[in-house]
Amino acid sequence: MKTKKEIGIGFLVGLIANTIGTVLYIIIFSDLSIPDTYKAAVAEGHIGSLLALGAVLNLGAFFLFLKIKRDARAKGVLIATLLTALLIMYYKVF
Repeated sequence: MKTKKEIGIGFLVGLIANTIGTVLYIIIFSDLSIPDTYKAAVAEGHIGSLLALGAVLNLGAFFLFLKIKRDARAKGVLIATLLTALLIMYYKVF
């Protein structure tokens, strides 16, 4: 039961890290506002690339959890990253 909670925490950390990474990328590299950049990415079909660049922060969270011996949380971050990959694949195909 405790392992499921730890995986859930890791999953949540993975989603938050991905969101923060995406927003940071938009703030640093885009001249538009965050909603305008999102709308432009959707219109031009670049939303998958935007999500992929945001997922880079998951690497830090994953290896941090491994370093402090929180393997279940690292597994949750990995699940969040795989979910992001499936979402990116959906955007690329459809």
